[in-house]
Amino acid sequence: MPATRHLYLARHANADPTTGDLTDTGRRQAPRLGHRLSALTPRALHHGPLPRATQTAHLVADHLPGIHPHPTPEAGDYIPHIPTRQELPPEHADRILDFVHAHPATERDPALAHRALSRFTGPTDGDHDVHDIVITHAYLVGRIVCAALGAPAWTWTALAPANAALTVIRYAPDRAPALLTFNDVSHLDPDLRWTGFPPHLTP
Repeated sequence: MPATRHLYLARHANADPTTGDLTDTGRRQAPRLGHRLSALTPRALHHGPLPRATQTAHLVADHLPGIHPHPTPEAGDYIPHIPTRQELPPEHADRILDFVHAHPATERDPALAHRALSRFTGPTDGDHDVHDIVITHAYLVGRIVCAALGAPAWTWTALAPANAALTVIRYAPDRAPALLTFNDVSHLDPDLRWTGFPPHLTP
């Protein structure tokens, strides 16, 4: 019978844009995210295959006894939806399309996003509630949140999760998905908050 899934989504910790490895700040953020999640008994910890997501996941896993990080391409860094001009607000269409198409074609993979939604979201089979953790990238966090809220697929472009911020979604049988928290950085020390977040939106 269906059971409730609690999905814990986090963008990877702060990383060096040149090497892709976590910075000193990122290596301080990730353990704090792990400590925040340590009260859980997760079923799985998935992460994207790039170094910044892999390193974050392993530092988080240090706080989750018996849990081994599992790399999966569905949690990778890619454009999860390619909008058409017709589905966009006219006043924002040029900017959004320029942003999306500035990424190489190899990084635009809506099919992978469909597999991510199938794999990570929705109620699950079993007799007990489960807790799944996914360490991923900003774009996929945005796409999954939009899907949970029933928002147009292109609105992932308007969401900007910070590094090591936590988003939690509950998928209960026979109920609409519930966004319990988005972009929560309360587990991070003040000097570690809001990295990777647009400066003009930083609180």
